[in-house]
Amino acid sequence: MTAATQKSTPIANDGTHRGAIIDRVNGFDIVACETCGFRHVLPLPTAKEQRAAYEEAYYRDEKPTYLTRAREDAEWSRLAWDDRLSLFEDLLKPEATRALSVLDIGCGPGWFLKIAADRGWKTQGIEPSRQAAEHAQSIGLNIINAMFDGTTAPSVACADVVHLNNMLEHVADPIALLRLAIARAWPGGLICVGVPNDYNALQEAARASGTPPWWLAPPHHLNYFDFASLEGVLKRLGLDVIETLTSFPMELFLLMGENYIGNDTVGRQCHLRRKQFDLALENAGLGDVRRKLYGALAKAGIGREAIIVARKPWA
Repeated sequence: MTAATQKSTPIANDGTHRGAIIDRVNGFDIVACETCGFRHVLPLPTAKEQRAAYEEAYYRDEKPTYLTRAREDAEWSRLAWDDRLSLFEDLLKPEATRALSVLDIGCGPGWFLKIAADRGWKTQGIEPSRQAAEHAQSIGLNIINAMFDGTTAPSVACADVVHLNNMLEHVADPIALLRLAIARAWPGGLICVGVPNDYNALQEAARASGTPPWWLAPPHHLNYFDFASLEGVLKRLGLDVIETLTSFPMELFLLMGENYIGNDTVGRQCHLRRKQFDLALENAGLGDVRRKLYGALAKAGIGREAIIVARKPWA
């Protein structure tokens, strides 16, 4: 969107949130919110609407093949989870003489926590979806089947690492949720937040070529972060940003003519290619090259995910 277009864009102001309306999708305004410091939809859903969406319907209606495909992707997914856990261990073990602990908020079916447990971590998860929580419990994990909110947060144990992956884009008040999450980290502990990296340069390039803004997906995706806006929120909440991470930039396929938008067959083919890329490097003993590549992309603001690791102050 050009500067001239932005100047002519109407302003949304509901008394709490104020900002330019930069897109409209499915009856929702996408607002570059000056109050929050990141893009999000208006109107926002109520807590009752969120519970209805995620306690039962989400995995049933929106992700019916998720568990099957996650099993197919297990070897590839483990690369990212092991990388992340190794980073946490490097950052924390010099100060720890006991088993490290991790709380995964919105843990889904529990794949990340299972890998952490296999590495000797003490694990706990909280997940609103009945189907996902039952799967995580079935593989031996300690899971609370509930929304993480002001009522449930005090019952969750504090941890060395609080992990929120693909979580903040779904909630009506991510800043309030982050405050609750930070309170469950020990002083000096880590907060790791991963969200889709939206409105990034590659997406905008695809959009300029005529591809609609496919990343806009209300009412399930309410918030649209990039590295800068996510880092800004974490710093305002008093955290010290340590590391930025990302994953393969799927938008490259679109720019090379592979239009997977709305086409599950093409989308799966593109996904298999990025898996092959990552696994080929790992199998060649070049996992460090993969990590350096994605680290460099993250610093450039490019990559499918914006993942930030930050530390809670000691006092």
